[in-house]
Amino acid sequence: MPDTSPTQPSGLRLKIRALVREVAKFGTVGAVAFTVDSALLALLLLVGVEPLIAKTIATVIATTVAFLGNRFWTWRHRAHSHMARQYTLFFVLNAVGLGIALVILAISHYGLGQFWPVLQTKPADFIASQVVGNALGTLFRFWSYRRFVFPVATAPHPEAHQEGVTSPPSPARDSA
Repeated sequence: MPDTSPTQPSGLRLKIRALVREVAKFGTVGAVAFTVDSALLALLLLVGVEPLIAKTIATVIATTVAFLGNRFWTWRHRAHSHMARQYTLFFVLNAVGLGIALVILAISHYGLGQFWPVLQTKPADFIASQVVGNALGTLFRFWSYRRFVFPVATAPHPEAHQEGVTSPPSPARDSA
């Protein structure tokens, strides 16, 4: 009679499942932060704040929400260093993501808007920064947070364990 018991998933399947869970949690935290960012941006634009300043303010506040969600939920199982250091690195990498959104917004509003005035409207600004800019920034953020802010904890080498020294991180650990 053939064995019909479920087999244990392979190492690759386990890694894919873990990555899918990470992406789902990152996406959930990102959705909350995106909502905060979007609501604040819309409010600031509505009250007449200049578009680049409005986007910056909204993103700084949403970054704090995202950091807390990612540190304490998405990557709680990963290595954690001093919280202030982690937040600073998170914030710097998020600033790069913000820069991506600001470049897209500036190209749309100030560059292309000179030729097509419809791109200088509040809805166009919102779409340029929140849809296009945030999509590109999010790809960068996931990779960089996972790689640099919340790295995989490294196991000590057996011989280093005797001396109380842990192994340095592998450069190829998060290439996925």
